[in-house]
Amino acid sequence: MDKTKTLLVVAGPTAVGKTAAAIELARYFQTEIISADSRQFYKEMSIGTAKPSLEELAAAKHHFIGSHSITETFTVGDFEQDALKVIERLFENHNVVIMAGGSGLYVRAVCEGFDELPSAPPEVRENLNRQLQEKGITSLQEDLAKADPVYFREVDLNNPQRLIRALEVYQSTGKPFSSYRKEKKHTRPFHIVKIGLTMPREQLYDRINQRVELMMEDGLLEEVKALLPYRHLNALQTVGYTELFDYLDGKTDLHTAVELIKQHTRQFAKRQLTWFNKDKEISWTNPLTDNVVALAEKLINLADSSGTGHTRF
Repeated sequence: MDKTKTLLVVAGPTAVGKTAAAIELARYFQTEIISADSRQFYKEMSIGTAKPSLEELAAAKHHFIGSHSITETFTVGDFEQDALKVIERLFENHNVVIMAGGSGLYVRAVCEGFDELPSAPPEVRENLNRQLQEKGITSLQEDLAKADPVYFREVDLNNPQRLIRALEVYQSTGKPFSSYRKEKKHTRPFHIVKIGLTMPREQLYDRINQRVELMMEDGLLEEVKALLPYRHLNALQTVGYTELFDYLDGKTDLHTAVELIKQHTRQFAKRQLTWFNKDKEISWTNPLTDNVVALAEKLINLADSSGTGHTRF
């Protein structure tokens, strides 16, 4: 593949404006968008995952939005392989391809490669699921803090699927989940340019709170009610859904459930920023005050002139 081809990554926390920025970039470079948001893969989850609207999807072609069912298994390794195939195909007609999302592990998998994690005996996962049911998610969080403090600081602590996966790796191998990250990156046959979107924390938190209110107005509760028969699936063990399942179970009132969604989403955004801040190849910008297109063009030109795969400005 021609090394002048560029994968332009748009990363950052939830509600920071990645979708709008990615569409603006896609229209400027006349290209398409790979979604690296692990919750937007699922066709049954739309409102609670803040999927792009029909108008936004019409403004620029997206891939991996509603591409899978919650009943399917779709791992980060699967995403790496499938996304690289789509990127290769898109590079046949485009010099730039956009990849946008806040799922750091999925972004890293495409950019650097991802080690296949060891499989655990079924009884290990069964025991952890039983622990979740009997002792609650706090018990899993405490175990992970001891077993793998590195991953504990980065993972979505309200997502039992991620906690259980990390713990089953540790319990079956004796090694922390974080130790399986690739020490040696894969070299991709294209440039990779990374832009991170950020803004003052108070501003971001206000946007998160407003987004949750809008989700409720748009029918999030009805979406969650329709998914009740599937609530045991891993895809639904996530912010915005688990809180409303608790409300429907009578464990809390609706106001409290909505406030918890806001709180948990703010906590998730903080962990996303922690993850992406460790990536020194990311050039940060505020989408509300800065020209994202101008920054992207500058970074791509620098990558082309330097001949290196990664560029930061």
